[in-house]
Amino acid sequence: MTPTETENEKEQSHERLPASDKDMHWKQRLNARDPRFRIFLIAGVIVLLVVGFFVWRYLTSYESTDDAQVDGHLNPISARISGHVSKLQIVDNQFVKAGDPLLQIDPTDYQVALQQAQANYNNAMAQAKAAEANVPITSVTTESQVSTAQADVDSARAGISVARQQLDAARAQQQQAEANNVKAQSDLARYKQLVEKQEISEQQYDQAVAAAKGSAAALDAARASASAAQHQIAQSQAKLEEAEANLRSTATAPQQIVAIKARADAAMAAAETRKAALDQARLNIQYAQVTAPVDGIVSNRTVEVGQNVQPGQQLMTIIPLTENDLWITANFKENQLKDMRVGQRVTISVDALDHDYKGHVQSIAGASGARFSLLPPENATGNYVKVVQRVPVKITIDPGEDKNHELRPGLSAEPKVWIR
Repeated sequence: MTPTETENEKEQSHERLPASDKDMHWKQRLNARDPRFRIFLIAGVIVLLVVGFFVWRYLTSYESTDDAQVDGHLNPISARISGHVSKLQIVDNQFVKAGDPLLQIDPTDYQVALQQAQANYNNAMAQAKAAEANVPITSVTTESQVSTAQADVDSARAGISVARQQLDAARAQQQQAEANNVKAQSDLARYKQLVEKQEISEQQYDQAVAAAKGSAAALDAARASASAAQHQIAQSQAKLEEAEANLRSTATAPQQIVAIKARADAAMAAAETRKAALDQARLNIQYAQVTAPVDGIVSNRTVEVGQNVQPGQQLMTIIPLTENDLWITANFKENQLKDMRVGQRVTISVDALDHDYKGHVQSIAGASGARFSLLPPENATGNYVKVVQRVPVKITIDPGEDKNHELRPGLSAEPKVWIR
């Protein structure tokens, strides 16, 4: 009989036994240490160990926390000018693109200011051009004045020289007239004695009298010429002094040119100031139209038509929804950071959505969240109770993960950081 037939007969005999006998039979088989049972037991233990190893390996391959949420940029929208809101071009929760109009501020006042700034700029430019045109005119005029003054000085000096020469000639003529007059008067005295003695004729005496009178008149004329020559020298000297004074006055020509150029530069600077005011007026016209700076959803709108707004007053908020503008802030316990590193991949589960997102650890905060609280703990005072601290970890979302822009700042998330 084969072992298989023997086993079958044992099984059939076992089935025919009562229940109490069957229990006894199994106890006997266990006590007898059935090889198959031992094989099954060992295999089960091995399977349990392998499964336990992989479960342990999986559970220790990541760190997770439910203290996490989606964060993102919140772009506050404010007016850059004050004014009356005349038109509102968006509604709450509307998606807008960068550059889309959000609201219109009444630009009437700023249009008037623009016209005034334009007029002021035109006036300033006209004055600047006139001042600039005076620079070459003044330069040429002052150079001409210098040349004229120098010529006058030279002419006055030449006039003095001529007058002195004329004075010398007049004095020489005066000396000659004096000598002639002395001779004529002497001849007249001799002719008078001779005519009284009737040694000469009356005609000769009359000629002598006429010659004496002529020489006396010539002497007076020579003296007058000398005196006039003397006055001419004084007059020429005065002209020289006046010409030299004019020349000294024209010596300030470079300073006058510098002053004219300075006034031209000041006029141009004033025109540039007016130009800046004109540019600002044009910008104010543009600022009357408030536009979206980024793509996103309009939220927290507080402005209405007819409201007067002021520069810097927050009117609404735009929330960007791209992966670059959204991230996960996960507050891990301090004992979870031992093996956590920047760049490790992350699986993100969001409570509001039915699928996971992929990401990476971007950075780990420089201090625990308690340090940034309004009243940070002071462990050195009072009774100390150890509290496990949490450290914020920033997790970025991989590009293309949120194609439908379903994520919203503030949603609860549960990230798993794969540390192994």
